[in-house]
Amino acid sequence: MLKLLSCLAVDTPDLFSLQSFPTGQRALSQTLLNCDLRVSNQMMWTWTDCLCVNLLLLLQRAGSEKFEVLGLTHAIVAVAGDDIILPCYIKPNISVEDMRVDWFRVNLPDTQSNIRVHLYQDGRDKYHDQIPSYRGRTSLFKEELKKGNTSLKLTRVQGTDDGHYKCLVESKTHYDDSTIQVYVRAIGSKPEVSIEGQKEGGMALLCVTKGWFPEPELEWLDSEGVTLSAGPSETDRDYEGFYVVKLKTIIKETDINRFTCRLRQRQQHEVIKMETEFHIPSELILVHTETWKVALAVIVSLVIVLVAISAFSVWWWKSLYNDYSHRKLIKGFILLNVNVLQ
Repeated sequence: MLKLLSCLAVDTPDLFSLQSFPTGQRALSQTLLNCDLRVSNQMMWTWTDCLCVNLLLLLQRAGSEKFEVLGLTHAIVAVAGDDIILPCYIKPNISVEDMRVDWFRVNLPDTQSNIRVHLYQDGRDKYHDQIPSYRGRTSLFKEELKKGNTSLKLTRVQGTDDGHYKCLVESKTHYDDSTIQVYVRAIGSKPEVSIEGQKEGGMALLCVTKGWFPEPELEWLDSEGVTLSAGPSETDRDYEGFYVVKLKTIIKETDINRFTCRLRQRQQHEVIKMETEFHIPSELILVHTETWKVALAVIVSLVIVLVAISAFSVWWWKSLYNDYSHRKLIKGFILLNVNVLQ
């Protein structure tokens, strides 16, 4: 056994140094062969010698599969509808064709509910538990896997793609991962304004905008740029994750009757603004006001008529009942007198 160890030390004196271990790996196979020849010429192999050699071989295998997963240190800003590449590779640049490559989106703060984006395992892609929103939009560069490149291509970026992504590479004895942030940016439609009719003594206006990411803010302004009171905005998201925002306000007639719906979207380094100006003719407000008054008058009249009809019906039925009771009483009195006379 001492001869075997001395043999290894002579052939590769830095083999057992941690700093020079990658270099020692390349020389280990030849060293073991030389040791085999020397030891076989000097003495018979013992089980201890075999155990030592096996341990060294296992150590060589484990060391050869150690790697580090690297990616970008800064975030990716993706425009909705574009294709992007999420960089990821291992160092040293060894083949990952026989390893597991797992891309998933990290749901913060609950990291236990990660979303599977793409899985490569056993030499092929597997889609059995891939989230439906990523179907047909993810792929690896197959020719680059043997070079250690595990980057992911994501096509037709949509709002639901915004978030943190993790690239996990796993061999039989080692694994490592890298995380990258993706910011999605989408510019939607210009605010659209419509009239909803009379409400609470004024005219209700509705402002709607669609297709934005991240969520924009809406506000109503009068002709002098003063913010009008409005209820809370209604926010929804379409099937691609883009925002649909609505905001209502109730206005009264002014000298100009000009109102503005303003949109603001805050991005990383800028603020996007859009405005839609809406003018309402006084005649239109008058028509809506008169319509509301006429409708109210009709409703009040109908209520009065219904109450009158109901009151008359009750009086009529009560009169019939009293008349019937009176006749029944007279008939009973006559029959009583007839019986007495008999």
